[in-house]
Amino acid sequence: MRFILPVCIVISFLVVAYMTPWSIRYLKRIGLVVKDQNKKDKNLVPISGGMTVLSGFFIGMMLYIFLQTFLPDGYTLNIKALIYLLSALISIIMITFVGFIDDLMIKQNHEVSIGLKQWQKPLLTLTAAIPLIVVNAGVSILVVPFFGKMDIGLIYPLLLIPIGVVGAANMVNMLAGFNGLETGMGMVYIGMLTLYAYVHGDFFVLGRTMVVVMGAIIFAALLAFYLFNKDPAKILPGDSLTYLLGGTLASMAIIGNIEKAALIASTPFLIEFVLKFRGNFNKRSYGYYEKGKIKSYYKKIYSLPHLLTRTGKFTEKQIVHIFILVELFFSSLIWVV
Repeated sequence: MRFILPVCIVISFLVVAYMTPWSIRYLKRIGLVVKDQNKKDKNLVPISGGMTVLSGFFIGMMLYIFLQTFLPDGYTLNIKALIYLLSALISIIMITFVGFIDDLMIKQNHEVSIGLKQWQKPLLTLTAAIPLIVVNAGVSILVVPFFGKMDIGLIYPLLLIPIGVVGAANMVNMLAGFNGLETGMGMVYIGMLTLYAYVHGDFFVLGRTMVVVMGAIIFAALLAFYLFNKDPAKILPGDSLTYLLGGTLASMAIIGNIEKAALIASTPFLIEFVLKFRGNFNKRSYGYYEKGKIKSYYKKIYSLPHLLTRTGKFTEKQIVHIFILVELFFSSLIWVV
């Protein structure tokens, strides 16, 4: 039934729109707040808004499965499709909770989130790959330049899936620190990959169906959250959202067999990884407020936003909009490359 997915999209949006104000009040009450570093007064803002996005996504997905199962003639998913869908959902939930644990570790003065140690992040996010590994999600046949199609067998689930999940989660997590940046960029690449999966395959093809369903529902959740996360932010996404986005990106790529498109859309994050590596992963992406503009703490470039903050000529809102457009550019390349 064609109305099922639109209904689930609307419900996902409404759940996040309703829960986010409640989450803001609750997080303030328990003291899970950090300073908004790019503001003049560095006001305290609740963190870990990714949990509300997860709530909307989870309820939307459960409603989709429920309606497909119990409505007359509504069930269009075979058992394998259902297994893929649930394994991806479990993986995303697991990786989001890793981010939530990261968000809980805040300095006593609420200056910043201390977070997990660098070696702990890939190790803990690796566990989120297990649900996708055990169901052998994805397609092990790859198109290799000069060699054509090649079946890599167990190398795909046992090596490439873990690398994809860990890599996506941690790379997305690196490009952050500005009001609306993570959410805005997330809407762009999730939305574009969802549209790509819909156009490049029959909607009822197993993998592409799952990508369209997952992508559309989480896009709606992100859109609702963006209303509260845009500058000036009432709530910050935290690592719970960046890990959720990375896990979703990896799951969509694996299940929908659109790894190439996902890699192209991830270009800004790949560049960010190289820049952060240059700074030994301990340089801040954000800057400090000065006369309405954001200035960098560093003379060299250790993060993509430093390209703009080094000049001291851009506001936080302008920086975010520029990088959303940058992500839109690279995400659009999936149609031509």
